[in-house]
Amino acid sequence: MHAIGRLFNFYINGSIHVAVAVLSLVLMTNHMFQNPFDLAMAGFAFFGTIFGYNFIKYEVFFRNKKPFRLELKAILVLSLISFLASAYFFFCLERITQIVAIIFFGLTFLYTVPVFSKKKNIRNWSGVKIYIVAICWSGVTTLLPLINAGTEVFSDVILKCCQRFLLVISLILIFEIIDLRTDDPALKTVPQRIGVKKTKILGILLLIPLYFLEFLKSQIDVNQLFVNAILIVTTSLFMIFANENRSKYYTSFWVESIPMFWLAMVYLV
Repeated sequence: MHAIGRLFNFYINGSIHVAVAVLSLVLMTNHMFQNPFDLAMAGFAFFGTIFGYNFIKYEVFFRNKKPFRLELKAILVLSLISFLASAYFFFCLERITQIVAIIFFGLTFLYTVPVFSKKKNIRNWSGVKIYIVAICWSGVTTLLPLINAGTEVFSDVILKCCQRFLLVISLILIFEIIDLRTDDPALKTVPQRIGVKKTKILGILLLIPLYFLEFLKSQIDVNQLFVNAILIVTTSLFMIFANENRSKYYTSFWVESIPMFWLAMVYLV
């Protein structure tokens, strides 16, 4: 059991779980627009997420040249393999997709590395973190697969981007509630500014337009409406029961499993 626990922690801490969540959203986008499976896009999203998230979480350890424990060494190896894999799949993408992907990578880089100041990066700018993360997630999981598939930018694409943005914002609010005790007050996260109760209300309210935007699509899918209703109820329940005393796995495993649950519902309904 101890070995299984360590393996599970590596799965979470190595950002494999969040990469599966991103991949699930990419596959959801393909399903919504009836695009075929795109190995290059799927591989780039999956391995790019592992590398990007590990870069964000652990680059300070590598920069400070601190002694690495065994798990961190394994994560470093995983990150290097993921970087090489994502680079390979990147060059398999269409040129326009590559250009847009570079823009999102630039946001990730500025979010992590203190370019404008020796001590502060975009992540430390009060109130900015939530929007940067939501833009990157909605862009990578919605825009990139559609651009690579040659889907024309029309109203349905804009609607899906808006829906994905609202979903990610709501999920991030759950993370911010859980992290309230450990977050630097200077970050001025939403719960720090308006309190936990109002944050929960805001998060649930954001899910309402997410649902009703589906009715503005050029073709309404009744099954998708039902699945989205399940998604909203599930996300709302996670929001309602979120508190500062929850285990880190509440968000790092269960909340990040919501995109996988959403994708599974699509194929089951």
